[in-house]
Amino acid sequence: MSNDEKRWAVWLRDDGSVVSCTEKVKVMNENLDELKQMAQDLFEDALLMEVAEGQIREVLHGLVDKLVNPYAKP
Repeated sequence: MSNDEKRWAVWLRDDGSVVSCTEKVKVMNENLDELKQMAQDLFEDALLMEVAEGQIREVLHGLVDKLVNPYAKP
């Protein structure tokens, strides 16, 4: 896989400026690579167990929607 294919996004701060620290970008991309693989494994396992594809996608979307920002400013 080429570097362009592995690039997830241009990471932005709340003010719209680009996160340019190479190490931060590397960590974000590695974390997303791992998450994608875990989600793919879950997806394939669920399909093999005859869970409806639409339901799997719904549950995964719901999981993301339920993530909590522990650093949110009051």
